[in-house]
Amino acid sequence: MQIQADSKPYDDINITPMLDLAYVLLVIFIIMTTATVQGQKVNLPKASAAPGLATQTTKAITVANDGKIFLDTVPVTLAELEQRLIQQKALTPEFPVVLRGDAQAQYQSVMDVFDLLSRIGLSQVGLATKPLVK
Repeated sequence: MQIQADSKPYDDINITPMLDLAYVLLVIFIIMTTATVQGQKVNLPKASAAPGLATQTTKAITVANDGKIFLDTVPVTLAELEQRLIQQKALTPEFPVVLRGDAQAQYQSVMDVFDLLSRIGLSQVGLATKPLVK
């Protein structure tokens, strides 16, 4: 083992303390940013327990794998679906409908629901899908 003289410069710089400092600062910045995102604490007022006047008008129609049709979570036939949607349209003329078809469901079952929606005159129809995973 050789001992270097005090007047001789070092050949390399030890960067371990600088990396430790950088990691500590990174952790501090992460903690401070998440703390500021939550906002200031305030004493919020209490709401009444009465149900609100605004009701959810979006209807979800599900076509299951075996061809069964559900309005929200209630199983219905095609005739019952038409009747309930006509009743909803009388209350709210333009309400959105989300059609959720199982990937293994028969195409004809989904098209029957589309035909029903067009006969009733509902134009705000959306299709629910899973996000594409890459």
